[in-house]
Amino acid sequence: MKKSFTLWQLPSQGSSQMSSYVIKSATGKIIVIDGGMTCDGIYLKNFLASHGNHVDSWFLTHPHLDHIDALTWILLNQGELKINKIYASFPPLEWIKKYEAIYADAIQEFNTALKKSGRKYIDINYGDIFDVDGIHIEILSNVNLEITFNAINNSSIVIKISDEIKSILFLADLGSEAGDKLLEIIDHKKLKADYVQMAHHGQNGVNKNFYEVVQPEYCLWPTPLWLWNNDNGGGEGSGPWLTLEVRQWMKELKVKKNFVSAFGIIEIK
Repeated sequence: MKKSFTLWQLPSQGSSQMSSYVIKSATGKIIVIDGGMTCDGIYLKNFLASHGNHVDSWFLTHPHLDHIDALTWILLNQGELKINKIYASFPPLEWIKKYEAIYADAIQEFNTALKKSGRKYIDINYGDIFDVDGIHIEILSNVNLEITFNAINNSSIVIKISDEIKSILFLADLGSEAGDKLLEIIDHKKLKADYVQMAHHGQNGVNKNFYEVVQPEYCLWPTPLWLWNNDNGGGEGSGPWLTLEVRQWMKELKVKKNFVSAFGIIEIK
């Protein structure tokens, strides 16, 4: 019987939302998607050390600090960790400064860390395919420079990872505008997956009709407890976020289980 890859959804080491996934092939190759905040760097580095200290492929979905800052820290504190290849597709810095200037420092610090470590990332684009030790990786989107609302999130790279046993669709922080665009231009069969990583931590991401196309059996929520409960300090439902509404969508879609990072590390074999 063939063995599938293992996925870990790592929990935040702070109070912020973040996104950090590690995938291990049947024979031990490691793939990382994003990584989290600076405060998540040590935890992630130690986790990778416990699984061989060697990353084959590291994918960054977009340059928000809760996705790239852990790798920024790791590049400056790499120690014995080996990273073969880093993949990303970021909007131009001048575009970021124009539409989300508050995040320009994060990408500049990441670029500085890359330079100091003697690295460059490899640009990825829609249609790129990578096969790592029996794991099929397909890039399903490009940056969307024409979408300037919720700009960086809407330029998130969508990644589908699969083998003969299971498939996972990573939506990163994709917003409704980019989600609607993707539904218009892509074969919907490509979006179907057993597992889906909930867009933008499960709130203010893609619309319900997008998830209807994916038809997931399981949902991955990189979501802290306050966001999971839409709690801004006044109890469940007191916040401005859409998490409870999206949770209801998943009930209506008859999702079998939600895997929420707020409740600790998740391992899926």
